[in-house]
Amino acid sequence: MDADRQTDALPDDQVELAVEVFRMLADGTRIRLLWALRDVERPVNELAEALGKAAPSVSQHLAKLRMARMVRTRREGNQVFYRVENDHVASLVRDAIHHAEHASDGVPAHHRSAGPSITPIGRNEQSR
Repeated sequence: MDADRQTDALPDDQVELAVEVFRMLADGTRIRLLWALRDVERPVNELAEALGKAAPSVSQHLAKLRMARMVRTRREGNQVFYRVENDHVASLVRDAIHHAEHASDGVPAHHRSAGPSITPIGRNEQSR
């Protein structure tokens, strides 16, 4: 099925899977883990150190993300490396963070590199 071409109501199974994705994202530690993995794979101990959390706690969150098919693993010796499952997961987290940046005043950080043509929502010439 191609979600971009779907014009009718969404199938129940797709909606339920999407709800499960959002449930997984309803935890700050999981958002931070996915953010840390958006462009690189990393082992549990490195992730735990980066987040300032205990490795067993990080492992539990990663296990949940893995069951939800949001991360995948690769074993090298006695270390397990994690990475985001696909670009859609990375984009989902990136978009959520960018959306959150819009809640603050000023130009969000992700627009600053775009140059002066980007203005904060509601602050264009017509709204002044």
